[in-house]
Amino acid sequence: MNWILLIIAGLFEVGFATCLGKAKESTGNTSLLWYGGFLVCLSISMLLLVKATKELPIGTAYAVWTGIGAVGSVLVGIIVFKEPATFWRVFFITTLILSIVGLKMVTK
Repeated sequence: MNWILLIIAGLFEVGFATCLGKAKESTGNTSLLWYGGFLVCLSISMLLLVKATKELPIGTAYAVWTGIGAVGSVLVGIIVFKEPATFWRVFFITTLILSIVGLKMVTK
């Protein structure tokens, strides 16, 4: 159950990064709504991370949480914000994913 909470927390981390990117692109009330989404996603992400670390080792949980956020943010950047998907970006994101899976496999 704690791994599921951690994965959801990582997805909300992607959410708050996405909201920051969208807020940067917008103005006025729309920008304020994106910043509100940022605060909501940030709060949920942190609460779930805290809950997951009650059972999981903090080092592993934090690495997985930031890894999910990093991979998800790069993918959102490529898909939503039309950032380049170069060979090296995809290569290093793949190695990050493999590292996250490896941490999951060696943690009891």
